[in-house]
Amino acid sequence: MDDLLTQLRAAAEPTRLRLLSLCARGAFCVSDLCGILGQSQPRLSRHLKLLVEAGLLERMPEGANVFFQLPASADLVRQILARLPEEDPLLAADRRAAARLAAERARIASDAFRRHGADWDEMRALELPAAAIEAALLQALPNSFERLLDIGSGTGRLMEVLAPRCAHALGVDASREMLALARARLAERGLSHCAVRQADMYRLPLPDGGFDVVTLQMVLHYAEDPAAALAEAARVLNPGGILVVVDLAPHARADLLGRHAHRWPGFDDAQLAGWLGAAGCALRHPHSIDGALPVRLWPAQRQTVPVSVSSR
Repeated sequence: MDDLLTQLRAAAEPTRLRLLSLCARGAFCVSDLCGILGQSQPRLSRHLKLLVEAGLLERMPEGANVFFQLPASADLVRQILARLPEEDPLLAADRRAAARLAAERARIASDAFRRHGADWDEMRALELPAAAIEAALLQALPNSFERLLDIGSGTGRLMEVLAPRCAHALGVDASREMLALARARLAERGLSHCAVRQADMYRLPLPDGGFDVVTLQMVLHYAEDPAAALAEAARVLNPGGILVVVDLAPHARADLLGRHAHRWPGFDDAQLAGWLGAAGCALRHPHSIDGALPVRLWPAQRQTVPVSVSSR
């Protein structure tokens, strides 16, 4: 009862209700919230601290910034917000300001990528069949599941595709520019149950277990240590959960190692089976997707007991 009362008291204040309403739609840093609400940073910081301490918001450091969003378990907040009138002029003004901010964020992030000559849409750059890859991934996953983790989430496209099937989704990426693009995409599409945060795929800031599905799409060929990346992905997967790797099969395009900074010229089934087996996952029915480059999809299931898989 004490925890419930603490949360109700924390929410029962106009500015804090506005903060909760905004953070239910996406992640915002303090400067974002100051601009939207038109209040000072010290004032909003005190409100945010109280909401975090009550468990109504979670705090996510990202470089010099800290972002705030609703935790996956914020059922009480959602029940409270459901009772707020959509037509409230103050909340409507906040939503409009947040939409303008998201659009500006996306523009800045895109400009930054263009200035630095980075082609952030690798599937398009490599002329890969994005629609066929997404269809194959959907076929490999259950029609509905609770929690998704997308490692190397990039612009958030895969989260957008899988959003209708999951109750909660988290994307992690090392690039702050990518995260800005992903936040803008998710906010624009109203995918409030999807969030992103900055993280190293070798040291995920997440406890053991907790996710029903983990995906790594076009990520592993950049990894210095693919086995370690897969072991970390498996660590946060529930027993019986599904880990799906989508990446290039072995190819002869040596130019990709230099021009696109790939560390690996594709992977074969034996490599993936060995790494996944060492991580406690069993490979299930990999298959290929035809395109300009060979793409392979490797689904695996987290075992309740260790499995032994030998690799060549």
